[in-house]
Amino acid sequence: MFKKFLTGSKNFDDIELKGEMNSEFIEPHEILLDSLAKKREQELGISEKKLEVLLLRKILHGFYIVSILLILILLAKTFQLQIVEGKNFSILAEGNKFIISQIQAERGVIYDKNLNQLVFNQLSFDLICQKDNLPQDKTERERVIGEVAEIIEEGDEDKSSSSPFVRLRLARVIEESTSTQILIFENLDHQNLILLQTKIKELPGFSVKDNVIREYKDGATFSHLIGYTNKIKSEEMEKAPDFYSVFDYVGRTGIENFYEEALRKNPGKLRIERDAQGNIISQETVSLPESGKSLVLWLDSDLQKKIKEELEKELQIVGAKRAVGIALDPKTGGVLSLVSLPDFDNNLFQKGADPEALSELLKDTSGLNPLFNRAISGGYLTGSTIKPLIASAALEENIISPEKKLDCEGKIVIPNIWDPASPTIKKDWTTHGWTDLRKALAESCNVYFYTVGGGFENQKGLGPTKIKEYLELFGWNQKTGIDLPGEEEGFIPDKEWKKKVWGNDWWDGDTYNLSIGQGFLQITPMEVINSFAAIANGGTLYKPKVVKDIIDGDKKIVEEFKPEIISQNFIDPNNLQIVREGMRQAVTGQSSPQASAVILNSLPVSVAAKTGTAELGGSSYNNWITVFAPYDDPQIVLTLMIENVKGVQAAVLPVARSVLEWYFGSGTTTLPASENEVR
Repeated sequence: MFKKFLTGSKNFDDIELKGEMNSEFIEPHEILLDSLAKKREQELGISEKKLEVLLLRKILHGFYIVSILLILILLAKTFQLQIVEGKNFSILAEGNKFIISQIQAERGVIYDKNLNQLVFNQLSFDLICQKDNLPQDKTERERVIGEVAEIIEEGDEDKSSSSPFVRLRLARVIEESTSTQILIFENLDHQNLILLQTKIKELPGFSVKDNVIREYKDGATFSHLIGYTNKIKSEEMEKAPDFYSVFDYVGRTGIENFYEEALRKNPGKLRIERDAQGNIISQETVSLPESGKSLVLWLDSDLQKKIKEELEKELQIVGAKRAVGIALDPKTGGVLSLVSLPDFDNNLFQKGADPEALSELLKDTSGLNPLFNRAISGGYLTGSTIKPLIASAALEENIISPEKKLDCEGKIVIPNIWDPASPTIKKDWTTHGWTDLRKALAESCNVYFYTVGGGFENQKGLGPTKIKEYLELFGWNQKTGIDLPGEEEGFIPDKEWKKKVWGNDWWDGDTYNLSIGQGFLQITPMEVINSFAAIANGGTLYKPKVVKDIIDGDKKIVEEFKPEIISQNFIDPNNLQIVREGMRQAVTGQSSPQASAVILNSLPVSVAAKTGTAELGGSSYNNWITVFAPYDDPQIVLTLMIENVKGVQAAVLPVARSVLEWYFGSGTTTLPASENEVR
């Protein structure tokens, strides 16, 4: 049979092996293998077809299991997305549809005591990029950014930047910003504003936003008192996100800083609904904006201008560069004036101001540091200005009676036990003869205060410990607590300090120096005037106060600041009266032929004064005067100081006379009836 299949109708030898083998042809070895397989099935009692069915069933069973598992996983994921995380996705979807935007309000303004407005809010316009509203298409996005860059460049008067450069910088700013709202351009000028407003609808993602900038009236005159605002920092915004946005300015110095929480606005919230293309569908006010509260100061702005004017004149005359002028109400501690020269124009810190002028101010090439508030932060030798305080302490401690006279021969000679031929000589500025306490104050007798301060011959002195104790009772060596940032405390040296810093013992000469305001002493002008206010009012030390009231938009008082007493009755009123009489005698010259402030006796009001000339070395002096008036019912205490005056000259006396003559004459104060009488 096998041979017949091979030799059948076709001759095996005639078959041509071309291309593929004919499908009807069966190889002999295949027939043999098939025969053997069948025989094996018979022996084992199995069928090939049954094996195929069994294998197919197993495959189908596995497929069913896998399918069921996939369906279960799909159902679980659906449950997670719709049920477990459905609320979160709903919130995210809602966030894509709605935006909460701030409704701007205005920062509070500032008035002087007579409600003359000193600080204003001026409307400005900023260019804003809402990052998530920019076109998603890259080409369209680049077109929009390019057009904005061209507008910015077109409005650039000095053409300092080319459009490609502006475009690249703008794209980088937008790309790198982590905020969805980005401030692109502040305080747009008129040309830029017009260009943007005409094209803003073609610039998706960009908008012009209303804002306000501060305008300070007579900026330099009030700069150290009012301070200035500047751009908010990210960390500041994070601390109070409900009040601030990236576009806001905050107080940096002065009362703008100290009263930031009162002045700052409380913006409202606007809920904006947008479609998928970013178009606004609806808007809903969530909360209304509230403007910041305004401040009424104790400040007399006309007095401030007068003090500044007169000090600047005198600086020109004596060739000095720095000065301080402060005026207080001795009955309340209210700050009527605070001048620190040189000053600065606080308008320079507002957006859109002259950048070159601001740069020059910050560089301080003159070395005069106009940003430094000397009135509350500068430490100075006081010179003889200290003497009324030393006199008060001597009377309190019964060191000397007011009538006891000491002989002033123009110096004291202190024996040198190690070298008798070389005694220490402490000189006076002149010879005063027999001098009691009132005359010592009136003529500023150094020998008298050397003696009651440090002791000499048979006269006991206070000593450095008691001197420091009483100076601190008057508020020296500590901050006054004025409502301005940056106040520094003065410094009174003592034995322990000298030993620690200098490695030397405290000598009698150190006590003599301290007794007349020399040596290592450093006191702020604010500490000086506040202590004299306590002498003027009979012994009450007030905390100096700049702000009198906080008011609302209708100018109704929201908060009134009552005078705050630091201490009182720390000096016997009778002893203070004796000190005041000595200061009055300095002006009248009664029993004091060398009285130090007689040029003030021509004023239309009775005044009391104490001068001071602190030696700096090299024939340079700090020139001081403190005056209060009227003498019997003080309304004002005035302290003036000019730094680094060359030579011994009473530089501040003419300033005090001009200021007080104006204040009680053509100025803002009405004299008491008793003061109109001829003296």
